[in-house]
Amino acid sequence: MRPANSLLGDLIEAGAVGLVIVELSAGEHPPADLGGPGIVRLGLHRSGVVPTEGLDAFDILLSAEPDAPAPWVSAADLDAAIQRLQWVVDRQPLAAAVAAQVHRMTLNLTFEQSLTLESLGYSMLLASESLRAWRAATPVRRREDDDGPRVSVARSAEGIAIRLTRPKARNAVDARMRDALVAALEAAAVEPDAPVILSGDGPSFSAGGDLDEFGSADDPGRAHAIRVLRSATGCVARIAPRVTARLHGACVGAGIEIPAAAGRVLARPGAFFRLPEVAMGLIPGAGGTASIPRRIGRHRACWMAVSGADLDVATAVRWGLVDAVDESP
Repeated sequence: MRPANSLLGDLIEAGAVGLVIVELSAGEHPPADLGGPGIVRLGLHRSGVVPTEGLDAFDILLSAEPDAPAPWVSAADLDAAIQRLQWVVDRQPLAAAVAAQVHRMTLNLTFEQSLTLESLGYSMLLASESLRAWRAATPVRRREDDDGPRVSVARSAEGIAIRLTRPKARNAVDARMRDALVAALEAAAVEPDAPVILSGDGPSFSAGGDLDEFGSADDPGRAHAIRVLRSATGCVARIAPRVTARLHGACVGAGIEIPAAAGRVLARPGAFFRLPEVAMGLIPGAGGTASIPRRIGRHRACWMAVSGADLDVATAVRWGLVDAVDESP
């Protein structure tokens, strides 16, 4: 279907945005021309020895081989995985393109530079027609009794416990929680010997950014400035060796982007991880394109971002997104 925006439709018809799929075999190099910078480049492996050459040319790598080595993503049903990617890219070609572009660059930058790059892409997409269409189709919910504190801080001989305290909203990160979390992390940063434990109340560590606030920024430039200056992920990264994140339940969007910057990440059995933003017309915007590729590589991170697929604990540990399963009582 041709988008209402005629320029975007022209870009799609010209092959400037979209998904390119190349089947790969060991010992064979990919074609030299995989499309321009707006193309999401998908490499496939169906059988035989898993290829190891020429992989940098791709954004996402899918293999039918169980437990395929990094940077490949194993897909039990390869065709279903392809269809999932195609569905997202067809509906959000610009967001998918920006996600791929940001992931291509992020590991060549410092962590702080990566956060800035992400914010530029995210803030630009805040003004996009695609996000406006998603917002129009997604009613804002009105939560009752939602004025309580967003973050608690407790100091003990064991260190500084920073806890998300909005359980009725599954610890959705709104502007109030972001600011409270940044303040708590900045205070912890001036206590250089104190371990920091990051956790959350209720059934989930965090369901991610508060959807009621998505698309509410009236000035993308100001949104960029706030995102860079008030980055909880950046605060965690600056004291990462001292931070342990203890995750459980849903860890969605910001709920994995922020803790992925910690020096140690533990997750309870049954936890799951997801980056849903591209399907909304955005990219991960809480620091995930900086933190997650540094744990699992850019190809697997781009898969998470574009597909929006759930990642279970076992896979998260195998990839390195999570350091260990948390079996503590």
